[in-house]
Amino acid sequence: MTSDGLNALFAPSGTLRVVINTGNAILTRPGEEGAPAGVSVDLARAFAADRGLPLELLTVPNAAASVALISGGEADLGFFAVDPARAETVAFTNPWLLIEGWYLVPGASPIRTLDQVDRPGIRIAVGRGSAYDLHLSRSIGSATLERVKTSQEVVDFFLREGFEVAAGIRQQLEADQRRHPGLRLLPERFMVIQQAMGLPATRDPRLTAALNAYLATARDSGLIARLLEQNRTEGAVIA
Repeated sequence: MTSDGLNALFAPSGTLRVVINTGNAILTRPGEEGAPAGVSVDLARAFAADRGLPLELLTVPNAAASVALISGGEADLGFFAVDPARAETVAFTNPWLLIEGWYLVPGASPIRTLDQVDRPGIRIAVGRGSAYDLHLSRSIGSATLERVKTSQEVVDFFLREGFEVAAGIRQQLEADQRRHPGLRLLPERFMVIQQAMGLPATRDPRLTAALNAYLATARDSGLIARLLEQNRTEGAVIA
């Protein structure tokens, strides 16, 4: 158990409250009796055990809700895609995982390359508040973004509304392809997402340093690799 005097700062309530975004199909999946499972859940448990802290998991459906809990101090720790738009209220660790963002289009679509996406008349469905939403909000100039409540609902919305493009995590989009044959991924990713842990930006900077040290140890010891293997996590690589 880690004894550096920081536990009261990590968990002011006495319990480490970790928010889990169930909308991230790579980091989470449904577990037994509706409880969340996945590499983020296992890493949260490992960190709490290392600290000797009781753990409470707070589940939310999307990244925006996760950011809101951390920003409001209602959660102590979370898992986030690093993005400058979030940095005012979330203190990020160094990245521990890299995830790719891709586009999905109908099989008969004339769109074949990334540079054909950002054009007038092209409508892109994206999960509201996700890393893709934040990235595309800055980078898309001519196409139109339509924000959907959760990442899992993006492709169903895109098909129902007859949109031209859906944006998301490759793993989620590939799962949607299996549900809806006839869809096609563009041949290259449009972004690489750096996944980090994050805590309220108002917390003591020593906490971020301690988290970085823990993640470095988890990486070098092989813990992160084991958790990825145990959860059969695809679509991500260790940073």
